[in-house]
Amino acid sequence: MAGVRLQDVADHAGVSVKTVSNVIRNHPYVSDGVRARVRAAITELGYRPNALGRQLATGRTGLLALAFADVRLPYFSELANLVAVTAASSGTGYRVLLEETTGTLDGERAVVNASEAGLVDGMLFQPAVMSSREIAERHGDLPIVLLGEGAAPLTVDRVMIDNIAAATAATTHVARLGRTRIAFLGHETSQLTETSRQRIVGYQQGLEQANLLPDPALLIPTPETGVLSASLAVGAALDSGLRFDGLVCRDDLAAIGAIRAFNERRISSPDDVAIVGWDNISFAATTYPSLTTIAPDTVSLARIALEMLVERIEGYDGMGRHRLAPFDLVVRESAPSAE
Repeated sequence: MAGVRLQDVADHAGVSVKTVSNVIRNHPYVSDGVRARVRAAITELGYRPNALGRQLATGRTGLLALAFADVRLPYFSELANLVAVTAASSGTGYRVLLEETTGTLDGERAVVNASEAGLVDGMLFQPAVMSSREIAERHGDLPIVLLGEGAAPLTVDRVMIDNIAAATAATTHVARLGRTRIAFLGHETSQLTETSRQRIVGYQQGLEQANLLPDPALLIPTPETGVLSASLAVGAALDSGLRFDGLVCRDDLAAIGAIRAFNERRISSPDDVAIVGWDNISFAATTYPSLTTIAPDTVSLARIALEMLVERIEGYDGMGRHRLAPFDLVVRESAPSAE
């Protein structure tokens, strides 16, 4: 029945609106008989509490925000799906709203300010530019869990993978294939993000573990994230005379762009250049060659982040908890296992 109100349920069950609200909120001080009568009325009339009514009755909207820079990036769109599925199957009844910040300071501030205004009960947030201090100052009473590698306030929860260890694993894997000139592709051309910084640190550690000297000439930046940008950057580097036999990429899109540049120049992977990507996006297994890649355990990441966020919403007020989700190196054709 369309347009069923709380008052309609109360009239049908012969109780007050307050009693109906108490039943919806699972208030303990309602008799079993009254509770059964109200639930029967809700079912019979097809009543569904709207977000505003639920907020008035419980102080909560039943909505969570997931905020990140760019919904077009496959990693984030796949993570968003995982978060929504995990929330729906968790038994908490939460639904997830996506917020795109465009990776700008104004966009990130707007998301935090709007969320704090009572539109959602809590937020999962992967900041790209907002500082740790500003996050601590701006989020106020809004329960928040940060995702990713950016600096996190001591009072805020955060979930990430160990990017340094993962980049070290990717680099040593390539070195075990006998490659001695291993490049790194995909970091920013100007100021490094924390993500890029950690991955380059891990890349350097991997070189040192393999007794290879780091060479700044083998750091190939890209002006923006994406396949075309990476392809042009790698192509320009090769055309200028740079030579390398291994390549660790900041993300899978950069790796796919590198493969395109190699194909255009008849450079074979893995024979000429072994390539490792990052993120294990869904089509990494279908490229040619299929892509060896760092695979963050995004299922665990989504679960841990949602569990901590719900705990914050339900009243946990301790210091920030910083958790690591696992990762794996998925070995495919672009950098096969050493024989």
